[in-house]
Order: sequence, then structure tokens, then C-alpha cells
Amino acid sequence: MKYSIVKIVSIVVFLITTTSSFAQKLVSQKTSISLFSHTAVEDIKSNNFRSVSTLDTFSGDLVFSVPMQSFEFEKELMQKHFNSSDFLDTKKEPKAKLVGKITNLSQINFKKDGTYNAEVSGELTIKGTTKTIREKATIIVKGTTITLKSMIDIILVDYGIAFKKGKPSTNIAKSIETTVEVEF
Repeated sequence: MKYSIVKIVSIVVFLITTTSSFAQKLVSQKTSISLFSHTAVEDIKSNNFRSVSTLDTFSGDLVFSVPMQSFEFEKELMQKHFNSSDFLDTKKEPKAKLVGKITNLSQINFKKDGTYNAEVSGELTIKGTTKTIREKATIIVKGTTITLKSMIDIILVDYGIAFKKGKPSTNIAKSIETTVEVEF
């Protein structure tokens, strides 16, 4: 009787470890998010290297957490305006978040080197407003490194982003080109 219990426990342990080796939840602090706004008046660029992201290669679940005050601008005044209560109010809403899923997961092999086209859908929350997004991404698998790249156009008015005075700025584009690159 003892022998069969030991066998059963061994089989259960084997199944648990084998199953978990296929499912892999990856966490990255090598996440770069860049913002770009182009108008006739000026170009505005900003980078954030303090975001954190997770990817579950088994389920396709993706999460990005973006500390908004970590965006760095060329000019100090741009950064001040970006964080101000008149624009993003980052003291009140310190993070943006994307909770999404790779919807074509069956077309991506995380164990085989290659470049894969991914489709991502999810909920993007900025300044307390959540919108459903559907975007394309590129996933590059090289050895044990997985890189995800995507470009998202964020329409400011969709997230209630405008100067409180109600007057749109001629210095900021209505749609912000947002580039995401993460290495897992």
C-alpha cells in the first residue's frame, strides 16, 4: 500500500512540474514606452523606461503598468504641463494600465525562434478612463528572449485628456503615437 501511495505522489509531482514548464508567466522591467506628438508648431517626444509588464505565454494574458510621472521630456516645461492637473493630473491618476490578451496565440510559438504577428485586445486605462483597444504587435523569439513591439495611436479626447480651460492646444497633436517595446 505504501508503495502505491509513493507512486501516486510521484506521478502527481511529475504532472505538476511538467504542466508548469509549458506555462510561463514572464515579468519584464525592460519596458520602453515612447510618446510622439507632431504639429506644425512643434514635435514633442517623451520616453518612459520604468514601466513593468507581464506576459503569460500559456494563456496570452498581457499586463502593462505605466507610472505616468516617469515620462521624460526634452524640456522641463513639457514635463510640467504633462503632469499638471490641467492635463494628465498624474498626482491623482499616477498610472496607466493595459490588461489584454494575445488573441491569435495559437499562431505564436514561444519555444521556436522567429518573428510572429500578434493581435492584442484589451482594456487600456488612462486618467481613470478605460477603453477597449485592438492592436497589432510583433513578437520576436530569439533563444530565451521574447521581445514584443507595438505602436498604438492614442486619441487624447477619448481619455478626457485636454487642458481644463477647454481650449485645445496647437502644440499637441490630437492623436499621440505611442510605441511600446518590451523584452522578456
